[in-house]
Amino acid sequence: MNPSALVPLVVMLPLLAAASTLILGKRPQLQRAVAVVALAAVLVVGAVMLVIVDDSAPLVVEVGGWQAPFGIVLVVDRLSALMVVVSAIVLLAVLVFSVGQGLADGDHETPVSIYFPTYLILAAGVFTAFVAGDLFNLYVGFEILLVSSYVLITLGGTEARIRAGITYIVVSLLSSLLFLASIAMIYGAVGTVNLAQISLRMAEIPTDVQVVLHVMLLTAFGIKAAVFPLSFWLPDSYPTAPAPVTAVFAGLLTKVGVYAIIRTETVIFPGPELNTALMILALLTMVVGVLGAVAQADIKRLLSFTLVSHIGYMILGVSLGTAAGTAAAIYYIVHHIVVQTTLFLAAGLIERAGGSTSITRLGGLLKAAPVVAVLFLVPALNLGGIPPFSGFIGKLALFEASATQGTPLAYLLIGAGAAVSLLTLYALIRVWNMAFWRSSGEVAGYDSTLLRNVSEAPNAPVMQETRTTPRLMVAATAGMVVVSLALTVFAGPLYGIAARAGANLEGPSFYVDTVFPGGDDE
Repeated sequence: MNPSALVPLVVMLPLLAAASTLILGKRPQLQRAVAVVALAAVLVVGAVMLVIVDDSAPLVVEVGGWQAPFGIVLVVDRLSALMVVVSAIVLLAVLVFSVGQGLADGDHETPVSIYFPTYLILAAGVFTAFVAGDLFNLYVGFEILLVSSYVLITLGGTEARIRAGITYIVVSLLSSLLFLASIAMIYGAVGTVNLAQISLRMAEIPTDVQVVLHVMLLTAFGIKAAVFPLSFWLPDSYPTAPAPVTAVFAGLLTKVGVYAIIRTETVIFPGPELNTALMILALLTMVVGVLGAVAQADIKRLLSFTLVSHIGYMILGVSLGTAAGTAAAIYYIVHHIVVQTTLFLAAGLIERAGGSTSITRLGGLLKAAPVVAVLFLVPALNLGGIPPFSGFIGKLALFEASATQGTPLAYLLIGAGAAVSLLTLYALIRVWNMAFWRSSGEVAGYDSTLLRNVSEAPNAPVMQETRTTPRLMVAATAGMVVVSLALTVFAGPLYGIAARAGANLEGPSFYVDTVFPGGDDE
């Protein structure tokens, strides 16, 4: 069997499963089974592809037999395969979590007739973006996941979700229009949308035109990745959605934007022209995001601001323009996808056990839900960068790559990154202290410096009744905690893959030679 035949499966399997679950709308048990099996199959395919591309060469598929650049090209290198694997793990875990929630609460939060098909289409969009070898199909992948995310973010039809969904839709449409305009301008300038061929032809374009095209792409992807100052929409959009939807959004959607930025900076515009600007944006994203986090009383909003903040670490690695910086960014992306998703799942468990996600209303959960306490504490320490967790390893690699550059701005970013890590840890441990360590009897009239100058979420819901936590939801969250610990235990092999991926991405030649092994004759 030709290994390249595996590549289309990562898109076809979730799409076929989505169609099947739509047909099985009145048979929820079969819907659940089909969805779980499809994502598990994608995980297996992704793992096999990762082994193949790491041992030999990238996989390239010319859809329909049309040679590049005339036909659609799907490309899987180490970066693509790694992103497919970690995304499949997260999508599968969140799906199991949502199944547990649905079995316990019914279909009010996630009506299965709509939820499963939409969720699988979202997965197909994510995988399409990771394997696309041209800008237009990258755009198609973005639109598939965005259209499905519009549905998921408004599930339940509450006023808060509709309001947040409108903001999310408007911002996403603006980003998509800018991306589409960028594609049109690039095609007009170089006559192709194939990433490898764009890389070959971009040098023929005047420098000022290159800068305009470069900025347009970065702006479009920066909105999707929630890079400051284009991150204003995220903290108000994500927390209102159901817990599993919020978790998968936080873990994956912004990382697709970061992935697109990596491809832009390493294949299309590999020069250092905008590296300093990206470093400044990375600094602002880290600092502004974490300052927003420490001011939040609502756990979901706090986590949304930490999500923005830690995007800055990834942009820092990309902005260095070195193999070491890119490798550190790739490892940190994998770490953050897993840990951020785990924290949002744990927040969903806290909401069930305590009836709220506000630290001003929570208390006594260490006694009431000791397992949830552990499931929140471990990824919190990880995200805060406590040794020997993967968060510490990723940050250390980023700081080492920055120190190698040796510029004052690089050292400033190292200092800011360390400070942001401490503030992240402070914000998360404050949540654990208030929600778990503080007794329930201390909540009323409790006064502490930890709760001064914190803001409740806009239109914060009143205290809800506590609900039992299904074992399936706990098992899914625990599974993600185990995966996050595996990132530490197997940090050596994983970072080895990231380092080899970073070396391949140091210049566009490896990617171009993969798509055009005989050279571009066009």
